[in-house]
Amino acid sequence: MFDTGHEVGRLATEIYPGGVRIEEDHFHHEDAVRSTLEVLKHRDVPAIYEAAFLEDGVRIRVDVLQRVNDSAWNLIEVKSSTKVKKEHVPDVAVQWHVLQSAGLSVSLAGIMHINNQYVYDGRNLDLNSFLTFSDQTEEALSQQGVIPSQLAALKDMLGKNVPPDILPSPHCKKPYLCNFWEHCTQAMPEYWVVNEKGISEKIQKELRAMGVEDMRDIPADFPLSAIQQLRRDCVVNQKEYIAPELGGELMKVEHPIHFLDFETIGPAIPKYGGTRPYQTVPFQWSNDIMHENGNIEHQEYLCLEDKDPREEFAETLLKALGEKGSIVVYTTYEKGVLEGLVEYLPHYRARLHAVIDRLYDLHVVVKNHYYHPEFHGSFSLKAVLPAVVPEMEYDGMAIQEGQMASLQYLRMIDRETPPEEKEKIKKDLLTYCAQDTMAMVRIREELLGRL
Repeated sequence: MFDTGHEVGRLATEIYPGGVRIEEDHFHHEDAVRSTLEVLKHRDVPAIYEAAFLEDGVRIRVDVLQRVNDSAWNLIEVKSSTKVKKEHVPDVAVQWHVLQSAGLSVSLAGIMHINNQYVYDGRNLDLNSFLTFSDQTEEALSQQGVIPSQLAALKDMLGKNVPPDILPSPHCKKPYLCNFWEHCTQAMPEYWVVNEKGISEKIQKELRAMGVEDMRDIPADFPLSAIQQLRRDCVVNQKEYIAPELGGELMKVEHPIHFLDFETIGPAIPKYGGTRPYQTVPFQWSNDIMHENGNIEHQEYLCLEDKDPREEFAETLLKALGEKGSIVVYTTYEKGVLEGLVEYLPHYRARLHAVIDRLYDLHVVVKNHYYHPEFHGSFSLKAVLPAVVPEMEYDGMAIQEGQMASLQYLRMIDRETPPEEKEKIKKDLLTYCAQDTMAMVRIREELLGRL
């Protein structure tokens, strides 16, 4: 995401041509400030990119500082999001405050972000359509009265020798996860109520007000929903829960059983014609086929070229899945990808809809009929697998989750990546995707064995 933000920021500067970029990075902020002050002296410079300022101990870098006239500037903050978020406005407001403190007059301030309705034509990226500007002048001005006191409070806290006397809680993850989360929570119990998914913030606050931090210490008479109570009992007794209907649900499949997983990219800057920013584009599938005799056959596809993979992805997938057998997936993600392919490949509409009709969501079955204390309230594949099949894990794998797979794929198809590195990434991607499908095979087998 960091690289994406930088690339979107670079593209945004092309909308304000002829400007000067301040090259010094954040490790050399004072040098960047000196360079900025030097550029400000030249009245013929229409814009400054990454302008640096330091006032009263507050450092800022302005993505684009556009000259209005000899005495006024526009402040443009660039974001790779598709809308203005609540936390973006204080960012602009603080920059306005610092610019004024530095003696600059600001005429307008706003946020330039991605327009997710823009459709790339496959040839030229139309920056004026890809990016859109949201005027935040009024909002930034409205915060100027409180910013000095807020900055003073922050400086006071940062200047102390001890951390703030406040318990870690969900606020530490909003709007972003705090870098010190693991440090501050290392002493918390294994079944800490804040980390147990499915326990609302309201209930967390009530429990913590009672001095209860551990799910095992929740009083038996504390009002919980039936599901929350069941999970609490599993944790207290250190026993799994198996619903009577689990076996029947697991057997609602027809052979050959296909266990299917996709990997996708969703680049902020569209790569292929007909796609929008962040649109999901599948590039890999893994299919483990369980035949009626119990034998398992593995099939896979990975697009190795920098091209739109969707047509080839669909062709190979339809051939592999045939017309018979249930298709086991984990969550509705694959269904959403298939529905996207229906829109892009109308000539495959009937066959893709037939595949969608055969989908069987193992995630729903597990969530509704099974619980293990080590799930910690999560039913993600990464949470379920180590609890149900301890010998299978993602730790130690070069690629351990989907976002990493997406980033590595983009690196693999990059022409600048050395051939030996491309080959390693290829192997890592195939290993990771195959792990996901085998994980579903093993989870189903293991649960059937526990009935």
